[in-house]
Amino acid sequence: MSKKKHPEEVHEDESRRSRKEVLIAKKEAEQTRGIRVAIGVVLGLILLIVVIAIVNELIISPNREVASVGNEKISLNDFQDRVGYERAQRIIFLERQLEALNNDVGVLQQFASQWIIDLLPQSSDDFGETVLTQMVDEVLIEQAAAERGIEISDVDIDAEIGADFGYYGGGLPTPLPTATETVVPTPSLTPIPTAVITDLLPTATSLPDPTVGPTSTPFPTATPVSEEAFQTEFTDYFQDFRDFGITEAQYREGIRARLLRERVMDALAAEEALPAQADHVNFFVIAATDAAESDEIVSLIEAEGFLTVWNEIRSRPFDPESTSTAIAAELLQRSQADLAEAFGEDVATATFDLDVDVPSGVLTAVGEDGTQQYFIIMVSGREELPLAESTLQAQKEEMLVAYLAEMRQSNAEIGNLWRGRVPTIPVLDPKFMAQPTATPSVIQPEVTVAP
Repeated sequence: MSKKKHPEEVHEDESRRSRKEVLIAKKEAEQTRGIRVAIGVVLGLILLIVVIAIVNELIISPNREVASVGNEKISLNDFQDRVGYERAQRIIFLERQLEALNNDVGVLQQFASQWIIDLLPQSSDDFGETVLTQMVDEVLIEQAAAERGIEISDVDIDAEIGADFGYYGGGLPTPLPTATETVVPTPSLTPIPTAVITDLLPTATSLPDPTVGPTSTPFPTATPVSEEAFQTEFTDYFQDFRDFGITEAQYREGIRARLLRERVMDALAAEEALPAQADHVNFFVIAATDAAESDEIVSLIEAEGFLTVWNEIRSRPFDPESTSTAIAAELLQRSQADLAEAFGEDVATATFDLDVDVPSGVLTAVGEDGTQQYFIIMVSGREELPLAESTLQAQKEEMLVAYLAEMRQSNAEIGNLWRGRVPTIPVLDPKFMAQPTATPSVIQPEVTVAP
């Protein structure tokens, strides 16, 4: 039988147990407090990191520069706004072209494939680089214009927008100055009257009377566009831009950049005294796609003379069974730039180095697809003539491109902050990436022949 504890002993045990529980509770409270403090510190650090990231992305980074041109800075915010503007412009263009093509996306993809590729998410950095380079060039042009005292007024911008819509203040556009008439030389050779050729192709003895023939119908007189018609058309046209959040101020700034580019380009051409005239040649050419045949033609020329061989090829009747690839033609008033575009730089240079009435050897031109074509040329005359407007414009563009490339190299810095931050909105409609509808094959009905 257990011995009963004295009341004083019971009280002492309870007191000892209470002190122990208090100490344990106090220790647990301290641990809990420490955990809470640690959690609070961690949460505070996380919150601080989030706040710093938000401030960096929304306030600091947008104002950081992605490129500099001299003292001019291009901020990330300006760059992103411009990318959105350029994307919207391209989407509007594609939508309008698709509508004009009766929603034939296959045809649109053939001539606007690069624009479609530019707007894909995986092309964002490539497209961003294109846009940023364009922005740098515009700053360079702005600086070049300031150095030359070139300014674009609101009146200039209004006139340019009006001209885009055929509106010239209610009148007609100022006519271009009448060019001095240039006598176009007549072909300097008629087929040699051999027995064979004369039977097939009568020899031309004189030019036809220029007054003989049908009278050409004059072009209809242009009707001036009224201001009301212009405003209506422009409002309808610009609505698509408004739908993308593009303001008229942004649109006008784009027109201003275009005008500055044109005027700086003209100024550079004037400073460099870009000639408006150039040497032109008239020449006979024999072309072939077979190297062996072109060598044979050279041998024939050495034996019979260039004009004789040229006439024989020129006057040869069409024969679908012939294996010859040779053709002959006479080209008139071609500049070196014209020949470079048509036949390549090597052929153009060789042609302009030739003496008059001296046949060339075989000149080889390689096409973009890698195929080769062979030419034998003889220059028949030279003359200095005004350059075609398209040729002159192309030379001005080349001069401006070279100038901008040089200035970018020496006066511009482009960083990498923009990479990974190129907007991909507005988004291109997936219909532009759809596979073109295949042309259905026509199944020929079976024809049963009666016995």
